[in-house]
Amino acid sequence: GFVLGNFALIVAGTLVGASGTLLTKLMSDAMGRSLGNVLFGAFGAATAGPAGAAGAEGKSVRSGSPEDIATLLAYSRKVIIVPGYGLAVAQGQHAVRELADELEKRGVEVEYAIHPVAGRMPGHMNVLLAEANVPHDQLKEMDQINDEFKSADVALVVGANDVVNPAAHNSPGSPIYGMPILNADEAKNIVFMKRSMRPGFAGIDNELLYDPKTVMLFGDAKDSLMKLVAAVKAA
Repeated sequence: GFVLGNFALIVAGTLVGASGTLLTKLMSDAMGRSLGNVLFGAFGAATAGPAGAAGAEGKSVRSGSPEDIATLLAYSRKVIIVPGYGLAVAQGQHAVRELADELEKRGVEVEYAIHPVAGRMPGHMNVLLAEANVPHDQLKEMDQINDEFKSADVALVVGANDVVNPAAHNSPGSPIYGMPILNADEAKNIVFMKRSMRPGFAGIDNELLYDPKTVMLFGDAKDSLMKLVAAVKAA
């Protein structure tokens, strides 16, 4: 704008820069970290400590079939769905809404736990689920929903990772230590839907995957959700 002497470009550039700075500040606040730590803290580095690059040596996970998990969901009283970036990548928002509808037909209470930095920007999950016409009153922010996990029969984690990692509470050496997370680990059962055992954005292992209450359902989020929908209908 300055080079071309174009006032409109100067204003537009200023607005873009300001909005980017504000977005970065909102993200760092939601993670409970300073802006300097986010920019220069070697997030996800191999020296992260015990919760970092050590990986899953000596640990095992429990995986289940869509039919087994559908039975667990269908006979629950309360299910809390935790959406994440993997749901957005798979474009599975309509499938998760369909699953919720099927569960509600069976009398199951369904809510969605929204972490402020789930996805790639604040509000990403709200926009994604609104596209699928998920009722707004079912979308619960972290502060509203965290105390409810204790009463949930199932926490269904769909494509989320770091935002439910207990290392944020339990591992002072972890790069996400101190970050506010969703208390999915407090639910009676946890169903974790992931493509693989690869870590999330933080680059560290997720302790929740190895919790005895956790069962894994591997695969593309949309495909897995559609299998669950079919299995719930047949349950």
